[in-house]
Amino acid sequence: MALTTRTFGPLSCQIYDQLPAETKPQIIVVVSHGFGAPGDDLVPLGPEILRQNAELADKVQFVFPAAPLSLIEMGIPGGRAWWMLDVAALNEAIATGKIRDQRGQTPDGLLEAGQQYRAMLDALLQETGVPLSQCVLAGFSQGSMVSTEVALQLPEPPAALAIWSGTLLCEERWGALADQSARFPVQQSHGTQDPILPFDGAIWLKELLEQRDYAVDFTEFVGPHTIPQPALDKFGSLLADLTSSL
Repeated sequence: MALTTRTFGPLSCQIYDQLPAETKPQIIVVVSHGFGAPGDDLVPLGPEILRQNAELADKVQFVFPAAPLSLIEMGIPGGRAWWMLDVAALNEAIATGKIRDQRGQTPDGLLEAGQQYRAMLDALLQETGVPLSQCVLAGFSQGSMVSTEVALQLPEPPAALAIWSGTLLCEERWGALADQSARFPVQQSHGTQDPILPFDGAIWLKELLEQRDYAVDFTEFVGPHTIPQPALDKFGSLLADLTSSL
């Protein structure tokens, strides 16, 4: 078992694997955290997935990039963000129950975050020699949105994309990118009681992808803004299928 910290391109990353020494991973999984979380927030997913799928231990490496923006000035020590949010507006929407329809918005900083993520990914794959076709992009909340932004514009398709509690942003842009991209499998999960990113936004994203012939495996669950165990179970099975096909 090994957990190390490395910098790839502009981003600091936590790397977790159980690979034997000098072994090249068959699959690299890049997992991006949500707004306000520390860079290592989702690191426990690596050991959990490998515990439940022991056959992956000598095949899969997990990379957890820390988002580029610090939130210390917002009173969140250790918190990171891919782009800044209007927290007051978010809290008001949660308190009033108003649906935050963001499908027509391209948030300030999203494109820049995508560029930094892409620079990190390029540096990671150049060093490891693992092709994009053996790289899975995954993320939670804001991390899932930057993962989607990048996945749709890669020069060749990733092995898969996992969107946990994400939503549809910049509909026109993502639709155009999805039209032009080679298709890849998508796993998506969302809670019907999510107070932060309403369930409808996840359905809109699912429909955008399905209308363009992406295969979307959607996990609906009764719950809030989180990653449910059924989604993680499906994700482990996806990784097992990918490694067995190599």
